[in-house]
Amino acid sequence: MNVIFIEDDPMNRRVVGDMLNVAGAAMTEAESGEIGLKLIDENDFDMALIDLRMPGMDGITAIERIRQRDDAKAKLPIIVVTADTAIDLRERCLAAGADEVLFKPVAMDALFEAMGRILAGGEGDMIL
Repeated sequence: MNVIFIEDDPMNRRVVGDMLNVAGAAMTEAESGEIGLKLIDENDFDMALIDLRMPGMDGITAIERIRQRDDAKAKLPIIVVTADTAIDLRERCLAAGADEVLFKPVAMDALFEAMGRILAGGEGDMIL
């Protein structure tokens, strides 16, 4: 599995990278929305994890840009990973095109469960 994590905080990238490593997944890091979109243009990913609050392009805008593509990458599964706790945040992320929203600190089992469910098409539990 090849995952991109668009997140400006290097410590958060390291923690999630360590989790994905346990599952045998490869993770590409992008420290901004702009860099993340460029990497998505140039590579094939199975899933994107995206933070919301980043300098420059925020996560909502990055999600909207991915969903506006006119190729197969528009359907890239997206999980928001955020510390933001705004009341309507989950609804805004889903409306932008995210498949799931997880709140930091993310537990490994919650991350794997969300990834498995999304990759399985929302049916049942899939273990990565």
